[in-house]
Amino acid sequence: MSAITLEHVEKKPLSFALPVVGAAGGFAGLFVGTAQGSGILGVAAGAGIIALMGFLCLGILGKEMERVARWGIVVLMAVAGFLLGALPGLVVGALFGWFFGWFIYWIGEGRYRAKLVPYLTPGQVLWHFTFRVICGMIFFFLITPIVVVMPLSFNAENFFTFTPEMLRFDPEGYSLKHYRDFFTNADWQQALWNSVSIAPVATLLSVSFGTLAAIGLSSEHVPFRRAIMAILISPMIVPLIISAAGMYFFYSRLGLQGTYWGVVLAHAALGIPFVIITVTATLVGFDRSLTRAAANMGANPVTTFFRVQMPLILPGVISGGLFAFITSFDEVVVVLFVGSAGQKTLPWQMFTGLREQISPTILAVATILVAISICLLTTVELLRRRSERLRGMSPG
Repeated sequence: MSAITLEHVEKKPLSFALPVVGAAGGFAGLFVGTAQGSGILGVAAGAGIIALMGFLCLGILGKEMERVARWGIVVLMAVAGFLLGALPGLVVGALFGWFFGWFIYWIGEGRYRAKLVPYLTPGQVLWHFTFRVICGMIFFFLITPIVVVMPLSFNAENFFTFTPEMLRFDPEGYSLKHYRDFFTNADWQQALWNSVSIAPVATLLSVSFGTLAAIGLSSEHVPFRRAIMAILISPMIVPLIISAAGMYFFYSRLGLQGTYWGVVLAHAALGIPFVIITVTATLVGFDRSLTRAAANMGANPVTTFFRVQMPLILPGVISGGLFAFITSFDEVVVVLFVGSAGQKTLPWQMFTGLREQISPTILAVATILVAISICLLTTVELLRRRSERLRGMSPG
């Protein structure tokens, strides 16, 4: 059954809408009141103010004056924010005003049911949105520490906290000096060069061995497939400190400890499980009759692999390679055991900076690494969608 269209949604009574928007206002007021010194007062004030705004918008102005009402809420809350917290408060207040202006009409006009199937009970509708709120709070909990680092990297002072100038949005409180230090400091540049020279080679080895292993293990005729798969992905399961210690003793016997190739092989071993998992997932929908048809046409196994299999599993291969690259580029524990001072990578330099001297340049480096990771993960998502389209699992 199709979802309800926006024209067919039913306007909700004030006895339902006002308590809901009031509860949302109380939740927002908790944060504002806590910042001002009284969380309980903030809850009461937030609930009362938003409920009153809801009554004015829904009970007096109505849907016909929605645009004016929403802009009025934005202006009022922006002014209140400015009185409480100057320019930062104005920005936060405007954002709160935009949200609550939308939220009041979203609840009051029943628009929250517009994209839901009509047979859902009120309890099912409540759980539908409660589940999304829980997911949003988990996402907020995970992403906040990363988001906080980014503005701190532009701090004009050598502090790891927001200065009064930054909180006032004073241009003098912001600077690019930590980024300049990263690009001009010899130690940081050497660490960057080590990471750039190690990660691509380790990724290439991971992709080569991991793809071959995934193709071999996807065959039903391979004995002990599950046991071999468990062994190959064990670096993802075993605590990293145990893997690092084992690699140290093993590579020291082979003379690889403290060498470039020792670090590359160690990072390749950590990246192979990611390649195996992504390529194996891609091979689930692979039609093996294509390889048999290529063999019947006279193609040898190498030609069949590069002309038939590889184009279809390429999104999985690239995705696994990106995960392997991120693993190698961000890894610090194994390189501490296997590498030497000559192989000090970027994460190792960051770890040293935290342990020996508190340098705000670490924040700039962290921001750069986050930006690189976001770009790579975006690429992974685009490749995943392309792979689904190629296998007919999603519309083109």
